[in-house]
Amino acid sequence: MTEVKAGDIVRIHYTGTLLDGSVFDSSEGRDPLEFTVGAGQVIEGMDTEMPGMTVGEKKTIEIPCAKAYGPINPGARQAIPREGIPDDIPLEIGTQLQMQSPEGHALPVTVVEVDDATVTLDANHPLAGKDLTFALELVSIA
Repeated sequence: MTEVKAGDIVRIHYTGTLLDGSVFDSSEGRDPLEFTVGAGQVIEGMDTEMPGMTVGEKKTIEIPCAKAYGPINPGARQAIPREGIPDDIPLEIGTQLQMQSPEGHALPVTVVEVDDATVTLDANHPLAGKDLTFALELVSIA
């Protein structure tokens, strides 16, 4: 039976959960996720667990935050003056907004604090600082 190796294009079904068991993402009801193993198209911890799997194999892997979305970066949080945000933009905690980086790239941020003078935005990935668990099923190898 053929085993996955670096450079193979694989298709997998997956369910990603946090340590408390809550699901944060799943391919259920969608096409399988397709990616090239070892090309950095998925988080490191998933990429390194694929080699050796065979079609139809299922396994559960635990990925520490360092091999997923990394630790929380305190420098990715920034308080900005409230008057710098247009009035038509909602400022409720948890609201996701898009900022523009100095290089012109879209940067997703989340409103994490609001007071009379400032709005604190967090550019960390929502899963930064979290250890993840994935249930995987290898659908195909190309």
